[in-house]
Amino acid sequence: MKHQDISIAYAKNRPLSTIRVRASAGNPRRGWLTAGPLTILVALGRGGIRANKREGDGGTPKGSFRPRQLWWRGDRHRRPRTFLPVRAIQPDDAWCEDPGDRHYNRPIRRGVGQGGDRLTRADRLYDFIVEIDHNTRPRIPGRGSAVFLHLARDNFGPTAGCVSMTQAAMLQLLRRLGPKTRIIIG
Repeated sequence: MKHQDISIAYAKNRPLSTIRVRASAGNPRRGWLTAGPLTILVALGRGGIRANKREGDGGTPKGSFRPRQLWWRGDRHRRPRTFLPVRAIQPDDAWCEDPGDRHYNRPIRRGVGQGGDRLTRADRLYDFIVEIDHNTRPRIPGRGSAVFLHLARDNFGPTAGCVSMTQAAMLQLLRRLGPKTRIIIG
């Protein structure tokens, strides 16, 4: 094996240092995620990329973030390969989006009929969720919650502020994501 082949093989066995997300020219609701040699079509928030993200504005936050962990539907898929910590989604897992709640922008447990963004969805958008550290230290009420990398709708319709992609693209990306990977949006 040549030296170059060895370094390429080694690079595939460790997390990327940086991935970038940019809006498409002419369509702020779609974009491109670049991860090393991989370029992925993504759907963005209906409000495009926003420097001043607010709860409910539909904007994808501009900034530099880190992935915290992967949430995945173990009842639907095998555990994917990733350098991230992994947590199987349980039926009562949800995310608090209420700025007045002390658990704002954190995972919570909810019974049937209780509020919160349910992580077990019939539409499969949340079969794989990469939790990022947007609005976590400090958590500021109203600055946005539940901003994830997750699966896209069939028509690549806009998200509520997340970055979404196909399942095949997500599985490729997960193989190269680690807790120290920087996700640069904007």
